[in-house]
Amino acid sequence: MAVPGRSSVLVAALIALASVAAVAGEVFFQEKFDDGWEDRWVKSDWKKDDSTAGEWNHTSGKWNGDADDKGIQTSEDYRFYAISAQYPEFSNKDKTLVLQFSVKHEQKLDCGGGYVKLLGGDVDPKKFGGETPYSIMFGPDICGYATKKVHAILTKNGKNHLIKKEVPCETDQLTHVYTLIIRPDATYSILIDNTEKQSGSIYDDWDILPPKKIKDPEAKKPDDWDDKEYIPDPEDKKPEGYDDIPKEISDPDAKKPEDWDDEEDGEWTAPTIPNPEYKGPWKQKKIKNPDYKGKWKAPLIDNPEYKDDPYVYAFDSLKHIGIELWQVKSGTLFDNMLITDDPEYAKKFAEETWGKHKDAEKAAFDEAEKKRLEEESANTEEDNDDADEEEDEADDDKAHTDTEAVDSTNVKTEDGKGASVEKSDDSKEASAEEKEHDEL
Repeated sequence: MAVPGRSSVLVAALIALASVAAVAGEVFFQEKFDDGWEDRWVKSDWKKDDSTAGEWNHTSGKWNGDADDKGIQTSEDYRFYAISAQYPEFSNKDKTLVLQFSVKHEQKLDCGGGYVKLLGGDVDPKKFGGETPYSIMFGPDICGYATKKVHAILTKNGKNHLIKKEVPCETDQLTHVYTLIIRPDATYSILIDNTEKQSGSIYDDWDILPPKKIKDPEAKKPDDWDDKEYIPDPEDKKPEGYDDIPKEISDPDAKKPEDWDDEEDGEWTAPTIPNPEYKGPWKQKKIKNPDYKGKWKAPLIDNPEYKDDPYVYAFDSLKHIGIELWQVKSGTLFDNMLITDDPEYAKKFAEETWGKHKDAEKAAFDEAEKKRLEEESANTEEDNDDADEEEDEADDDKAHTDTEAVDSTNVKTEDGKGASVEKSDDSKEASAEEKEHDEL
């Protein structure tokens, strides 16, 4: 048996490595916001002139699974945020596109977004803002009770197309991973925390292309088409005297008051009450129409404006990733961004970042919540104690005032009997004068 030489073994190893690399796919962009992140990201000048541009903090947040695992977080309330990074330009034609990132709303978000955008090559990062055209917008959006969903917007021919399916987003204050996968067969998947939440076809779930079929504009409903499901019952007749039944009648139990005077009060009439015999306006009964053919619908025909686009899923130029937000309450933290053509790599990346720290983060959050609730409870008790003290002081002051009032009007003699308070000198003089006047 021939033994393969070293060169043959080396060639085989290289081929194997090449195969693994091919299977591993390509990573177009990956950001963990470690040291030097500010050299890779450009903060936009958008909204700086009117002083409403918010600042980003490089932090791991108030609670985390690893204090050294940092992202970027919005830091000011009522501010606009715009920041972007560049990567080598590419097109996702004939390849899978995976967009993935993690986001945490530490502020218990009431209204605001947590989404990212993929943009083309003709973007000026310093002018990036709300009006900048984008190719894909993806991520959670929360506002009140009505909006708690994942946006997946694809832009084609200058028009933004929203996904037609509802994809609920996470609403707690922990980190979650959002993943969008777009495949060359125009199918897609949306994952949250590595679990698929929605999937389907871009052809079906976005109105990017005109419909294949449309209603025939020339079709007319036939004259003899009966689309009334129910018709009046010809056997049902209105009873004789039905319309003569009064709506109200005199109350038979009413009695004229004994003190009623016809001359002074006028002629007494009994009050009226609803007539139990009155059934309202007569309505003829309805029966099923034996000639009913159903609701008429125009027949469908091929749409002359429809043209298939085998690249409905693809974008010719992808070169920037950006975050553009308005936040009433700040505190949203982004991390672990990834653009690749390998869903398996994305899944592994999520497990090695978010998955590695999620349990510790949850424990840190629970501890922070426990501490917050204890402090709130202590503050409530302290406020209640202060209120009780103020009430006691008010009672004491009132009691003291009442005592002084009593003491000022009554005194006690040595034998304990009550005596009037001594009169003032003026009062004494007035009394003497009155006595003298009486004697005269």
